[in-house]
Amino acid sequence: MEMRVLVSVDMEGIAGVVHGEEVIPGHSEYERNRRLLTAEANAAVRGIYAYDAAAQVQVTEAHASFRNLLPELLDRRVELLRGTPKPGGMMAGLAEETDAVLFIGYHGKAGTPRSVMAHTISGGTIADVRCNGRSLGELGLNTALAAHYGAPPVLVSGDDTVATEAAEVAPGIRSIVVKRALGALAAAMLHPDEACDRIEHAVPEALAGREDIRPLRFDGLIQLEVQVHRPRMTEHALLVPGMELADGCTLRYQAPDFPTAYQVIELIATLGAI
Repeated sequence: MEMRVLVSVDMEGIAGVVHGEEVIPGHSEYERNRRLLTAEANAAVRGIYAYDAAAQVQVTEAHASFRNLLPELLDRRVELLRGTPKPGGMMAGLAEETDAVLFIGYHGKAGTPRSVMAHTISGGTIADVRCNGRSLGELGLNTALAAHYGAPPVLVSGDDTVATEAAEVAPGIRSIVVKRALGALAAAMLHPDEACDRIEHAVPEALAGREDIRPLRFDGLIQLEVQVHRPRMTEHALLVPGMELADGCTLRYQAPDFPTAYQVIELIATLGAI
């Protein structure tokens, strides 16, 4: 049976990008960076097909409004999941049948020092997310969701701080460092073509070693805490039955399982921005 692989593609972690303006539609460098983003996604896809020519590959958008990749430049063999809201958000397409997950262009979690554009889900709304007391960023949350469905997270690309985070949430995962963070808005980075080459060449080995990865996993009830930046950002979320206020800026919710907790985090991010 052919392998089924999900590629989740964010934007802040790609080579060439160091500033928020560069990943926002309407700014002069955004269109160029869409091409760089699509190139890194294609590099990952080529690596997957080099390992398994019959693989079924889905590429799911994971940045902002999920409309950043250039469909006409994306490898024609893949299925693209695009637009918002889409079920599963950054991990749309994940299912029990998924054999492996790759994270391209990822960044560090909110509060990470010397990390390029570090944030969690919504930089303007969320200050921290804690599951059963453990602080997690997007990589940790998405890794745990993949683990819930039995899909090992095999590779992540981004800056050196997300590589450090990856080693903590998914021991054994392959990290491709395409830039070395010098600060929140500065980095020493690879040429975009070199970044693509390293991603492509690393993917087959990462897929081959997927049984050796030990990702973070949550079973049973999840005590979820989401800290937002300002008290008013809690008000709409408190209309959700079961939502509680732990302190002025922290919402608490007991979820029956991790997928539910994941959905509630997305909901809080959306409601907090209203």
